[in-house]
Amino acid sequence: MADIPVGDATKGKKLFVQRCDQCHTVDKGGKHKTGPNLHGLFGRKTGQAPGFSYTDANKNKGITWGEDTLWVYLENPKKYIPGTKMIFAGLKKKKERADLIAYLKASTSN
Repeated sequence: MADIPVGDATKGKKLFVQRCDQCHTVDKGGKHKTGPNLHGLFGRKTGQAPGFSYTDANKNKGITWGEDTLWVYLENPKKYIPGTKMIFAGLKKKKERADLIAYLKASTSN
């Protein structure tokens, strides 16, 4: 597993609003937008949010979302899942990725 720094969920929320909110929601029962609702993300396999139409690339990736997989994915989504329809270029800064993961972990759990 990558050496993931401790993130700040408050800073991660700001990043989510700036970079992710236009395509994703995090609330339990939240609607899908261009991207899937992310509630329950941790521990879920790729391409498995009920009611969202995923690419075959996402459905067939076969990994389970967690801090380690999100760490790699959020750096360069198209490299990690070639064929994904997610247009987000990624977060190159380690601290930003750590902050976003901390926010997602706090905001998407039950």
